[in-house]
Amino acid sequence: MSALEPRDAETAVGPTPPDAPRGSVLDGAHRALSIGIVSVVLLIAFEATAVGTAMPVAARELDGVSVYAFAFSAYFTTSLFGMVVAGQWSDRNGPLVPVTAGIGAFAVGLLLSGTATAMWVFVLGRAVQGLGGGLVIVALYVIVSRAYEEHLRPAIMAAFAASWVVPSVVGPLVSGTITERLGWRWVFVGIPVLVVLPLALALPAIRRTASGPADPSAPRAPWDRRRVLLALAISTGAGLLQYAGQELRWLSLLPAAAGAALLVPAVRGLLPRGTVRAARGLPAVVLLRGVAAGSFIAAESFVPLMLVTQRGVSPTFAGLSLALGGLTWALGSWIQSRSWTEPYRERLVVLGMLLVALAIAAVPAVLLPDVPVGLVAIAWGFGCLGMGLVIASTSVLLMKLSPPEEAGANSAALQISDGLSNVLLLAGGGAAFAALGGGAVGHAVSSTASGASHPTAFAVVFLPMAGVALVGAWVATRLRAVPESG
Repeated sequence: MSALEPRDAETAVGPTPPDAPRGSVLDGAHRALSIGIVSVVLLIAFEATAVGTAMPVAARELDGVSVYAFAFSAYFTTSLFGMVVAGQWSDRNGPLVPVTAGIGAFAVGLLLSGTATAMWVFVLGRAVQGLGGGLVIVALYVIVSRAYEEHLRPAIMAAFAASWVVPSVVGPLVSGTITERLGWRWVFVGIPVLVVLPLALALPAIRRTASGPADPSAPRAPWDRRRVLLALAISTGAGLLQYAGQELRWLSLLPAAAGAALLVPAVRGLLPRGTVRAARGLPAVVLLRGVAAGSFIAAESFVPLMLVTQRGVSPTFAGLSLALGGLTWALGSWIQSRSWTEPYRERLVVLGMLLVALAIAAVPAVLLPDVPVGLVAIAWGFGCLGMGLVIASTSVLLMKLSPPEEAGANSAALQISDGLSNVLLLAGGGAAFAALGGGAVGHAVSSTASGASHPTAFAVVFLPMAGVALVGAWVATRLRAVPESG
């Protein structure tokens, strides 16, 4: 017997109390949409886990280990522009077209990187992919804010996190095996085939439930050209800072200064007032997202490279060392989705940031030969548990604090904070890594006894990121908005 729609259920069993939650993310009204958008997240998750495993081999073959961090940060740099465009696009016309365009750009970027014969082409492909990712992620948040009632949003965010579980386990194994037997290029060129399923599932459901502007009767607002220019400024500024961090020459101070000059007004114009000083409420939520994501991603980007070059493990094993994190991330997101956790959300987020800080600080212990490599899997499992608590909670809080007509702009601000922090912290970590001889680790893959080990180059990446995560624990104490005086 098919499930009753909410109105049919009310007729059959009597009126539902006004304050009683209705439905679920898999009821008749939401099932197709939930499966579709979770499939999109599943594709992004598989790409992230698979590509991360193949990246060290690609960087070595293309002679680009010295700019290893740039291969990651290029994605986040262009995604900043995509996020701002997607926010306006979704608020004006609905999220359907941004999602479609984003998935297409995502696939094109993968093909470009997979066929690259030089590191700069590989990085360019990552940049195109980032543009698509920026469009997709903001549009997905707008879909959730429009199509799901407030009490269902923690559950759909938990489903997003759960969709990372299988890719986190299967992705590194498949990617590592393909990299070792067929070559790293097949990892990149093979993933675009998976685009067909998310498109087929998601687009019809989005068209039915979340297309068009939030208020069709209201006059359509014109494109905010100032925000688009600020988006270009923030992307260009972040790219200049990343370039300066990788070059490590006195002349690099010029692009660094130009980048900072572009970033400061752009950040002030695109993020909520008070974000930099962690003002209570929405500004603190936006800042925390950046602090959490930036510290975690900057550290995680160097874990496979550290294990392959310093401990001599295979790319498959290096990727699998992070696989447990998919399970614990989903667990943390599931915990925050329980109704009994709502009064304790702020405390859970503080706990999550402390777990992230401890995990990042523990991982470089494997640079010592006597420390088992398995420590990485255990530590990263706890760190991902913390991230599951934090990332899902910031998403839920953002939607709670955002009026429907501002969902796109505020979702873009959240993702800008996320992406910009990734770029800046990867730039800082990459610069420190290169300054301490990190570029030479590509010549020490087969044996840690080759004399080319550079443990200090890795330690100088992880330990400062642990400090940044500790700052995030303080920011997490400021998530509750100050009650308005009556």
